Amino acid sequence: MLVEKKISRAVRVICASGLVMGAGLMAQAAYADEAVQRVEITGSSIKRIAKEGALPVQTLSNAEIQKTGAKNVEDLVQGLPAMQGFTASSESVNGGGGGVQNASVHSIGAGYTLVLLNGRRIASYGSGSAVNLSSIPISAVERVEVLTDGASALYGSDAIAGVVNFILKKNQTDAIIEATFNKPQQNGGSSSNFSISKGFGNLESDRFNVLLSYAHDEQKELNANQREFAKSGLQQFTEGGKRYSLYQLAVNTTPASVTLTQKNKPALTFSPNYLRDGKCAPNTSYIGTENDKSCWFDYAATVMLLPESKRDSLFGSLNFKINDDTSFFAEAVASRFSLTGRFAPPAQVIALPTTSAAYAKNVAPYLAKLGVNPADVTKAQMNLRLVDAGGRANEYKTDAKHIAMGVNGVLKGYDYSVSYVHSENKQSTEYAGGFMSRNKYLAINSAGGFDPFAAAGSAQAVLAPAILHENQDKTTVKLDVVSVRGSGEVFAAPGGMAQLGVGADMSKQSYAFDPSAIAQGPNPQQPNFTDTPFGSAPGALPVDSSRKNWGTFAELLVPVLKNLDVTAAVRYDSYDAVKNGKVFDLNSKLIGSETQGNENAKATYKLSAVFRPTDKMLLRGSYGTGFKVADMEQITKPISDFGVTSGKYNCPVKAPDPRAADCKGNTQYDLLAGGNALKGDNGLKPEESKQWTLGFRLEPTAALSVGLDLWNVQIKNQIDKLPETYPFANPAKYNNLFSTVFDAGQGQNKLATLLPYYNLADANYRGIDWDNSFKTATPLGALTINWTGTYMLNADFQVPGSEVENSVGRFDSRNNVVFRVITRVAASLKQSDMFTHTVAMNYRSGYHDQVVTTDDGTVKAVNADGTLGDYVDMKRDVSSYMTFDWQTRAQVNKALAVTVGIKNLFNVDPPFSVRTAGGGNQIGYDARYASSLGRQIYVTGNYRF
Repeated sequence: MLVEKKISRAVRVICASGLVMGAGLMAQAAYADEAVQRVEITGSSIKRIAKEGALPVQTLSNAEIQKTGAKNVEDLVQGLPAMQGFTASSESVNGGGGGVQNASVHSIGAGYTLVLLNGRRIASYGSGSAVNLSSIPISAVERVEVLTDGASALYGSDAIAGVVNFILKKNQTDAIIEATFNKPQQNGGSSSNFSISKGFGNLESDRFNVLLSYAHDEQKELNANQREFAKSGLQQFTEGGKRYSLYQLAVNTTPASVTLTQKNKPALTFSPNYLRDGKCAPNTSYIGTENDKSCWFDYAATVMLLPESKRDSLFGSLNFKINDDTSFFAEAVASRFSLTGRFAPPAQVIALPTTSAAYAKNVAPYLAKLGVNPADVTKAQMNLRLVDAGGRANEYKTDAKHIAMGVNGVLKGYDYSVSYVHSENKQSTEYAGGFMSRNKYLAINSAGGFDPFAAAGSAQAVLAPAILHENQDKTTVKLDVVSVRGSGEVFAAPGGMAQLGVGADMSKQSYAFDPSAIAQGPNPQQPNFTDTPFGSAPGALPVDSSRKNWGTFAELLVPVLKNLDVTAAVRYDSYDAVKNGKVFDLNSKLIGSETQGNENAKATYKLSAVFRPTDKMLLRGSYGTGFKVADMEQITKPISDFGVTSGKYNCPVKAPDPRAADCKGNTQYDLLAGGNALKGDNGLKPEESKQWTLGFRLEPTAALSVGLDLWNVQIKNQIDKLPETYPFANPAKYNNLFSTVFDAGQGQNKLATLLPYYNLADANYRGIDWDNSFKTATPLGALTINWTGTYMLNADFQVPGSEVENSVGRFDSRNNVVFRVITRVAASLKQSDMFTHTVAMNYRSGYHDQVVTTDDGTVKAVNADGTLGDYVDMKRDVSSYMTFDWQTRAQVNKALAVTVGIKNLFNVDPPFSVRTAGGGNQIGYDARYASSLGRQIYVTGNYRF
């Protein structure tokens, strides 16, 4: 009942808003209907008249794409109100994004959102189906169609959340040169792009068309010290009328601080340079407590907010009419994309022998001042930040190739298409600064060439030979697909001719992950290799996997009445088990190859209907099922270190079990993570979904169109890692997950717990999408207003044995936010054929911020005298985020168009957030949800000849 009340209230609010907007803007105007044509609509295999159907499809034309001011495809797609939960480029600053930007419909996830190129699949960036948008050149895109309803019955099992279909340009004959330069008002983060394209031949008159296009774009880095709201981990703010400060500093610093372990006393940390100089070094702040008299490092001041990137893209297409009914097509896309993200310099704790010269010089002289008896010191360690090594930087390089070719046409009144696709995605991760060879560093340190207690800037040349500039790992994904499609009229129904679409696909996907020697570290495959990266964890192992699958579908559209169409679609998918060419045991020893996981096959269906009670109203609805098999890496990922448990537990095995000898009592235990390669009921089963939509479109006049869709997606048996609490709470049930492994670093055995993937969770997403438009003539010109948005009702996630967690409007336990409302309103005024002015409003609702406690060490109170007090507990809200954009496009003549625009017109800063979990080194705001660039001015020139 509560859910129904929430839905009813949301529908009333949004409907009322839409109707009020329409009533306030209505004026008399007449607009001619666009010429209709038979095209294939995303979400259907049947070619039909291009008009509103039973499924909600949002279409952005090339002109609408230009009005957004988007710099690239990811900027365009991730700016749509229906998109949430995607990976933004800023996440690669801390390594979490891996150089990837993707799409996610309704926050359901990139793995459930299918991205197509001209209706055909492209290679993913990993072992699943999620696509890196950086491989698609925006200059080659004619339009984008976004289906915000599940389409797994038509496209395959991974289209549960929806489909994003990029339609590329064709039949262009002119040469077009376009260039854009974007410059933020403040320093940092400028971008530019350039493209040139030329077509040859008119498909209708010459029976062929060849189109070639090249594009280059660059994004310059934006650093934290270039923005006031993110330049320090000590950000003061007001909450409830009181002053507080973020307190995001680290004990590891340059010069090094020292921690002393004492007999019968708490440990004491101090900075020798502070006691010597009476001040802290740059980028550090003094901590003055009973047990901490040291300078802590302000790591937030040293990182990027936006990574640097470059992209070069080539696109070519050939369309050739063999005869009036048959055409051959071929298209190829090749792109090279590189992105470099940098975060804080590496931190390291290093033992400091009390008998060493460094101890005598930097510690012993200050013990009396600290009130420490030298005889009470049992151990000392240096807390070092290797600032002179530079910030840790990764460069992600992606080379993508996509080739599609085939024949389409009409045979005896039926449309058909036969195609073949070969798509590749190769990504490499490079050490590009900050990371060091442990062996080379230790050699430099042993030779006395590096003084950890010296000021920053004094050892750059000394440490340079140890800094890594080499490959970290390589990933290669290949996809081959053969498809056959056909559609046409089959029989007469009461409302017209019924149409049938059928098709079949066969595909093979391969995934290979090859870490470099230093990324793997010492293991049985390289017993003579002893080095590891200083600044990140080794232990990666290679993967070599592949899987074949095939699917077939049928879709039948029946005009039951003149104003009622009913469509039924059914699909059958079959997936082979995964072939893994590299299988490792628990001690990381290669033991051969084998077939892992389960074969999976399942039929899914979709029913939809569209009813037009009048020529001014359309009602539509759909219900469907879907399923998604596990990503190959969730099956084949080698078992490797995964840190330690967050909680402390008693020994899970008892003597005489030999594993009990490696227990350590009530403490934290080491964790292992890896794929679930088991077969049968213990292996991974497909995730299953049910989804439905109900919607309407109302057009009371030719000028006003109001559309709204209520949707729901329910996913069962979602695949996730086993929580650590499960095996320790029931060690008898999970006995096989505990094992003894040898730790080369410790030189001894240890008890470790494996957390594999299981079908663990259930999820439910529900919301409302709207898409409204209004057109009218004004004394100044033709005015068009578009209002799109999404209102989220539920984003529920539940692991068995725990309560349902709704992530809408709050920072959840998985470190994500699902926004209640995301909306965009754009108004365009066209004056004659020369000027078009566009103003747009972009809005995200506020949410409950991450909850912090005194134990987190995240927020401190600010005393009346401006000094910092104690850590505090805090619950607060992040404010809403609203920006305005403006653009004017001038069509100077038939050949030349110039566009000038301002994004974030009023220079609104991102809303303040205390977010730390999963946030890496960026402090003060959440870069996934708000832009750090501020006001940006851009100029675009387009010349056609």
